[in-house]
Amino acid sequence: MFGFLDVPVSGAYHLIHWLTPLPAVLAIVLFTLSVRLLLHPFARAAARGERARAALMPEIKALQTKHGRDRERLAAEMTKLQQETGTSMFVGCLPMLAQLPFFMVMYRLFTTPAIGGEPNSLLGATLFGTPLGAHGLAGSPLVFVIAAGLAVVAWFSVRWQDRQRAAGAADVPGGKLLRLLPYGTVLATLVVPQAAGIYLLTTTAWSAAERAWLRRGA
Repeated sequence: MFGFLDVPVSGAYHLIHWLTPLPAVLAIVLFTLSVRLLLHPFARAAARGERARAALMPEIKALQTKHGRDRERLAAEMTKLQQETGTSMFVGCLPMLAQLPFFMVMYRLFTTPAIGGEPNSLLGATLFGTPLGAHGLAGSPLVFVIAAGLAVVAWFSVRWQDRQRAAGAADVPGGKLLRLLPYGTVLATLVVPQAAGIYLLTTTAWSAAERAWLRRGA
């Protein structure tokens, strides 16, 4: 079903093996940090987009006041405003969307019995005695450690969003859903391999730190 991932999965597999004798969990963290460093330009673009939306906030509020009851007209006017100013309400989603292929590779890496015609030795890697390929509660107590870390990062992310709204930042489509999205990673730990959970914890912590750094003094 995901045969197109065979080549990148094989490449990631050999990369992690190249990083040995480092523990597999450290290799996963290094892999994740490398991905986020590669995608940093998307985060910078998202930060610029947020600043541009903040500058347009008076016009956006005027449109919401004028066309608030006509959702189709409001959507059309908002699209027109974005086209005229060269901004996008969805640019903030770029870092998350760009990560999806890498997350899928990590998921496959710790769920596939064989890679490149050879047994997948990574399935035997452990942390605190728990196989990194274990799913959900089968990875207890490691799953609770990862979930707790993700919950802390999600809490800080939501608080940052609340401060942005309090400061008058422009709302984006689906803003209420996006506010809850950080907590979705906590639920994800119940179904994904522990290796994927470690990826999520590392990448969400990076996102929180990166966001704070990019918005400093903004």
